[in-house]
Amino acid sequence: MATLGVGIVGLHHLHSLDYIPHFEAIAQTEVLGLAEADDVYLDRACSETGIDGHSDYRELLDRSDIQLVAVFLPHNECPEAVEAAALAGKHVIVEKPMANTSEGIERMISAADRAGVALSPPYCWRAHPASRHIKRLVDGGVLGQLVALEGRLSAGSPARYDLDGISPWLNIKWLAGGGPMHNLGVHWIDLFRWMLDDEVESAVGMVSHLQHNLDIEDNSFGILRFEGGATATLDISYSVPSGYPAGRDLFVSMRGTLGTVTWSPAWGGTADEVVVVSDHEAFADGPVTTLQIGSREVPGYGGISGLAYLRELTEAITEGRNPEITGKDGLRALQAAEAIYESAETGKRVTLR
Repeated sequence: MATLGVGIVGLHHLHSLDYIPHFEAIAQTEVLGLAEADDVYLDRACSETGIDGHSDYRELLDRSDIQLVAVFLPHNECPEAVEAAALAGKHVIVEKPMANTSEGIERMISAADRAGVALSPPYCWRAHPASRHIKRLVDGGVLGQLVALEGRLSAGSPARYDLDGISPWLNIKWLAGGGPMHNLGVHWIDLFRWMLDDEVESAVGMVSHLQHNLDIEDNSFGILRFEGGATATLDISYSVPSGYPAGRDLFVSMRGTLGTVTWSPAWGGTADEVVVVSDHEAFADGPVTTLQIGSREVPGYGGISGLAYLRELTEAITEGRNPEITGKDGLRALQAAEAIYESAETGKRVTLR
């Protein structure tokens, strides 16, 4: 299998360097260049990693030894950078939610399609061992037809983005596109689309700004109706106190005509508990089952999930096929988040285009 040279574009993001351990763990990838306009950040990262640096990402894109770039720029800058990368013939990973607007993602998709390169956002929760086990239960009919889903993803104060000036742009709406629903809620939207194998038909939303007094929301709530009839509720926020375990409050549940699944993901951990209750014939001897799902401890963003995502993407690129998670998946997730915001502004249910 051919080796892919990797370039990382943008260091003013919490996750930029956290992907390096994953690329190091994959025999077919090697990070060869970093690009960042902030010389202080660039010099520090190059010193810590021993990787070559470029103050202009276009210099990195000119390198023939780099075939894959991972973009971690402010969301409003991502479309232009991805268009340039595609024009240079590079495959592209764009940190979710990919852009500040869905129109920006449409630009990326068009550029990637014209260039014949892969475009993928790292929705790593699909690759989590517990997610994959739940997906097998859903596809195997253990829950029957899914009718209701619930997702909670509450993180800590957005002040963490200002620490050491790492990514203050995430708290500025016109640069980031939105707050927690835009930045985090898209994770569960994508996960539910994947679980259902269905698209969001309409959305209702509400947001609040009572906690942090920023122009992005601090708490956001959404109700999604899928084309197949299932309904999903989302509770997404930057609201947990600093002492909250692992700094995240995570919860996923799914209800079907035959059963339910509940899961409180262990953020940063390696032991997950999934509770399944089902009237399916396979559970006749015990309708209530608690699954203990362990995973290997892996350094890097998202642990084993991040590594599994990058490994699948690398294999897809080297084998000349489309990756499991595509630019279209990123587009659909952000369109649903935008519909939630539009509903919050208008007080009306919004139907997706």
